[in-house]
Amino acid sequence: MTGARPFTHSEPGTAESRWRERPEWADLEHADALLSGRGRLVVVAAHPDDETLAAGGLLALAARAGLEVTVVLLTDGEASHPDSPTLSRCDLAVLRVEESRAALARLAPSATIERLGLPDGRLADHIGEAVTGLVDVVGERGGDTVVVAPWRHDGHADHDAAGWAAGVACGRTDAVLWEYPLWLWHWCEPARAPWSDLHALALDIDVLAAKQEAVALHRTQVAPVSNGRGDEAVLHENMLAHFARPFETFLRLDLPNDDSLDELHDSSSDPWQVRTSWYEQRKRAVTLAALPHERYSRGVEVGGSVGALAETIATRCDRLVVVDESEAAIAAARSSLRGLDHVDVVRASVPEDWPAGLFDLVVVSELGYFLSPARLRRLVSRVDTSLTDDGAVVLCHWRHPVRGWPLDGPRVHELWTGSSALPVVATHLEADFRLDVLSRSTAHRAGSP
Repeated sequence: MTGARPFTHSEPGTAESRWRERPEWADLEHADALLSGRGRLVVVAAHPDDETLAAGGLLALAARAGLEVTVVLLTDGEASHPDSPTLSRCDLAVLRVEESRAALARLAPSATIERLGLPDGRLADHIGEAVTGLVDVVGERGGDTVVVAPWRHDGHADHDAAGWAAGVACGRTDAVLWEYPLWLWHWCEPARAPWSDLHALALDIDVLAAKQEAVALHRTQVAPVSNGRGDEAVLHENMLAHFARPFETFLRLDLPNDDSLDELHDSSSDPWQVRTSWYEQRKRAVTLAALPHERYSRGVEVGGSVGALAETIATRCDRLVVVDESEAAIAAARSSLRGLDHVDVVRASVPEDWPAGLFDLVVVSELGYFLSPARLRRLVSRVDTSLTDDGAVVLCHWRHPVRGWPLDGPRVHELWTGSSALPVVATHLEADFRLDVLSRSTAHRAGSP
């Protein structure tokens, strides 16, 4: 834990000492209740030692149960002793990471550590990098993964940022999120605690003993580095007492809103240069040329962004619905499509808020990798069931790497075509993008050449 303030002694019966008693506020649960039948545990730490203090028991129990365990250190904890006369920031980073390795070897010997190396004390300025790193760790295995991270309202800027980043990463990967408090025990009076969200994990004697041994291995934090001023112990006895209890505490909350695409549209009127880029202009022409039929009664474009592709597709549709979940994108699309009375622009999250009715054309362009794997599969199902018998689905995605989300363009097409009941009737493939057309029917409509 970095940046911790000195903790003053609390007399018996005070608010702080009452925190240490057996939690009457929640039933003691076993590890399987938190791990939800998953096969993998990822514990996120803002600083080396957070994972041992708050989730050391869970780490040991997960290892006992045979789960794959990974600890992600967002920072190396180099700022824990800013005025140390004996250790540089680099020295502290090396020592603290090695302390976490030693503690983890005591708790979960087969576990691994991933380091992101973000700046200690400034995680809030690097949330995007934290999200990307966590998404890379979880990947497409979110459905089998429980992520445990600092509580996003813990009161320490790094802890809060770590919790928020973990929540966003879980939303993008389908992982389950539990959060753990660290500073809560210091600043929050018991009467103000979020009781309804707290869950206690029972630790048996052997697990508790292993945890205490692991905590003691974080020597730079639990003991003075030297007798010099600036080398004092960061974790005093009062604070350590909260993590010596025969239970650990976790919170299960709704995931935070992932507003990254909204921020992107807010920062630029055309974030992907869809109106000026030759790549985008040519891709729209290829998309239009790939439509199997001359006219469509009712189409929908999913992920309309600023409306450039919708403006093109609208020339082939009697009615067109344009869907995006970004308020900024919707405003831009409505502006660019103003005057097209047969086009409706709707703010909605898909597949959850799928527009009602049937469509004979569905266009999904540059959207699939902004969905988690589970949401993408649900979208495939919604599209299949809302498509008319002679309708068509057009997929078009960038083929290069996409950071910050678990899927890239080729994987989106692989998952879609593998999950859909519709056959692929046409494919256009080049260095930058792939376009697939899926349809139940390849026959021309009556009257078409």
